[in-house]
Formats: sequence, C-alpha cells, structure tokens
Amino acid sequence: MASKYQAPRGTFDVLPEQGRARARLEAAAREVFARAGYEPVATPAFEDTDLFVRGVGRSTDIVRKEMFTFEDKGGRSLTLRPEGTAPICRAYLEHGMHKLAQPVKLAYVGPFFRHERPQAGRYRQFHQLGLECIGADSPLADAEAIMLLSDLLGELGVPGVELRLGSLGSLEARRGYLEELKAHLHAHEGELAREVRERIDVNPLRAFDSDDEGTRAVMASAPTIVERLEGEDAAHFAEVRELLDAAGIAYEIDPALVRGLDYYTRTIFSFVCEELGAQSEVGGGGRYDGLIEQLGGPATPAVGWAAGIERILLALGEAEEPAGRDAFVAIADEGQRRRAMALATELRRAGLSAEVDLAGRGLKGQLKHADRIGARRVVILEADGSAQLRDMGSGEQRPVESGNLVEEMTGGES
Repeated sequence: MASKYQAPRGTFDVLPEQGRARARLEAAAREVFARAGYEPVATPAFEDTDLFVRGVGRSTDIVRKEMFTFEDKGGRSLTLRPEGTAPICRAYLEHGMHKLAQPVKLAYVGPFFRHERPQAGRYRQFHQLGLECIGADSPLADAEAIMLLSDLLGELGVPGVELRLGSLGSLEARRGYLEELKAHLHAHEGELAREVRERIDVNPLRAFDSDDEGTRAVMASAPTIVERLEGEDAAHFAEVRELLDAAGIAYEIDPALVRGLDYYTRTIFSFVCEELGAQSEVGGGGRYDGLIEQLGGPATPAVGWAAGIERILLALGEAEEPAGRDAFVAIADEGQRRRAMALATELRRAGLSAEVDLAGRGLKGQLKHADRIGARRVVILEADGSAQLRDMGSGEQRPVESGNLVEEMTGGES
C-alpha cells in the first residue's frame, strides 16, 4: 500500500539490501582507519552558520547557494553541515586537542546536506566517511592520507579508479599566481560564463571547475599554479610524488585540479571513477594549513579527505546479499513458544545468529521461512520436550538432546 508521504526530494531511504552494503563499506573503512591509528570522532549535524562562512569560504558555491540555513528559536543562525572538515577543526579547538601529542588523527562517518540539483550520485542528504590528520606538515602525512583512501577503494574493489594529483601552493606563494590568473580572466572576460565573471576578483580558481564551453576554452590557455611552484612548495609536492611512487600508487598530475572549498593549500587530490559519468569523483581532499588559524586557533598544519558512500556504492553497482542465519528455532506445538524464545536467546548470547517464528506459522511455514532467510540449521522443538536438528543444506534431520542444544549448535556443523 502506497502512502501519500514520500521522502523529500534529493533524499532517500536506505533499505536492508543497501544497508548491508553500507555496513560492509563502513566496516572496511573502520579497519583501514584503525590500522593507521585514526580514532573515531563525531560532530553535530548542524553548526553555527559562521563556521562554514569563515571556514569553507564566502565565495564558494556551498556557502552562496547550497547550505541549508535556518534560524533557531533563540535567533541564532544554524546550518546543516555541508562538509566535515570545518566542524572537526572546531571540535579540535573547542576540546583542547591542540594540547595533545601531534598529529591528532581522526576519522568520521555521517550524513551531510547540500541544496543541489538531485541526480545520480548527487543528493541533498548524502553520506561521507573521511579522515583528518591535524598537526603535521610533513609530506608523509599527505602521502599517508592518499594511500589510505587508495587502500580502502582497493579493498572494496571499486573498479576503474584513477588518482589525480595537484598542488595549490602555500597561501603566501599563491597570491602572485592569483594576480596572474585574474589578469588572464579579465583579458577574456567577454568569453566567460556570467558566474565566473562575477567571481574573478574573489575566487578566480573556480573558473577551472566551470562546465561552460566558452570558459573552458579560456582556461585551456590559462596559467596553472603547478607550473609555478617554487621553493618549499615545489619540494613538498615533489616529495609527496616520490612517496606515492615508492608505494606503487599510480597518479596523473592535473594542473587544472582545484577543490570546491577555499581552505585548501599545497597538496590536493581526487579519486575518480569514469564509470560514474558526470559525478565521477568518489573521494578527494588535500592539505589545509590555514584553516584552524582562520577559525581562531594557533597556526596548525593539517591534511584530510572525504569519500562519498553513495558514490562508492554506485561505482560498485551491487547490493549486499543477506548473510543468512546460523540457526532457526521452530516449534511443532504452540506450547513450545517460550522454550523456543529462551533457546534463541541462549544461542545469540553464545555468538550465533538465531531467529524464531514471530508470525504464528505452522511447522511447514516455519521451515519455508527458515529457508527464505538462509538459516543453515533448524532446531525443531517437539510437543513432548524432545528436539530435532535439521541441516537445511543436506536435508538431514536427527534427534538431539534438549539439554545439549546450545553446545550442539556452537560445537560445529551437524
């Protein structure tokens, strides 16, 4: 029966078949994070709006057009979090994590919100997992972050993934380049998309992301910052590449690579899967050495990334099959229901997955249901207190001692 109510546009329900695949993905991520010493962290689903205006950047599309912002009953402006790095940096400062041994290595998973045009791989409520390494300026931290995302995508079996690598240089070194880029854009102003023209002086890098044909033609001859890296910036980028080479991680240097957030510095990267079409990025990130200072903290280097759970699952193109059950406890007589529930509880406490019939089926219906849910064995409790153990694979059935049922079930296959 259909309801008149539906999930809001740009959102979705996670049904069991998708939930199983998500659980596998998240378990794999937790394992990858734990092996490298990244600890779990969680932040609220909404924050003070100014955190994102200052941290993400007033001129970004996220802040200008995509945030879900509202006023609470106290008159405070709050925003559903559109990304994870700024909230984690806020928590890092608020809870004095800058006083801990550095770097602080944090990992997260959760929902995020952006008012975008819904399409495959792009939703208004979406889920990401990611990590942040705060307090290390070494290229080793950049390389480790990239390697961990590479490992995760490899362990999950995401097909056709390519790593694109770039650098934005330090904030100080970037100033001269930005003036050069602005001059190029102003010289071709009439050929640019309107929104690019409007942001030439506040965020010229966004021109590299434009889908407008005229803008793309202008950007084909634009100067790139990778070509102009010098001194420490060039050395940092070179060492990141050497570390990736040594680890056997293939990449393509993309001089036009930029990120949609203003806080990035030096190394930036994107893992793309061309099979996804227009929304090809499955994960990416980079270094953001100035963000924590911008939020009022001490100068603190950091690097991190986020990966889209829906994008990864779309690339995998599969739903997780049901795991099956170790046991199903069936009854041949209504008087055995309490005994069945007690046995199922004992089996669960012993570490097995076990179910009982909750729908009042007859014995034949219970056996059919046990088969549907993939139960490997069925315990049939008889009216006289005896029990039978049925192997659902072979169909073999034999009597078992009622007092030894848990030991029988946990001691191995029948």
